[in-house]
Amino acid sequence: MFNLKDYERKIHYYETDRMGIVHHSNYIRWMEEARTDALEQIGLPYDKIEGAGILIPVLSASCEYRISFRYAEHFRIRVLPDGFGGIRMALKYEIYGSEDGKLHALGQTGHCFLDRNMKPVHLKRDYPEIYNRLEAYMGGKA
Repeated sequence: MFNLKDYERKIHYYETDRMGIVHHSNYIRWMEEARTDALEQIGLPYDKIEGAGILIPVLSASCEYRISFRYAEHFRIRVLPDGFGGIRMALKYEIYGSEDGKLHALGQTGHCFLDRNMKPVHLKRDYPEIYNRLEAYMGGKA
C-alpha cells in the first residue's frame, strides 16, 4: 500500500473570475493535476504509461462545490482510490483549503484503459507491471 502526499499549490489569478472567485471549471483541471501527481508518486508517471501505448481517457467527472476559493489561496487535494478492475478505474478527490483546513469541494472521475487504436486494454493480462502497481495503490477496490 502506498502513502501518498496530498497535491498542493497556490491559486493563480487567471483561474479566477471578475469577482476574484475561482471559476468552477478549474476544479476539474486540479483533479487532473492531482491524479497525474498521484500516479507519479506510485511510480507510474503518464509518460511511462503512454510510452507503453496505454491511454487513460476520462469517462466521467463530477464536482460538488461547497466553499469558494479566491485568488492567492492555497489548496490541497487528497486523491482516493474508488474502484479498479484492470480495465476501468475510479478516483475520488477531496479538495481542502490549506489555510482554513475546510473541505471546499468533492470530486470523482472514472477512467478506462485504451490502446492507441482506442481499443480497451486488459492491464492484468497485457501489462502486468502496471496492473500490479495500480492494484497495490487501489487496494483491490473493484
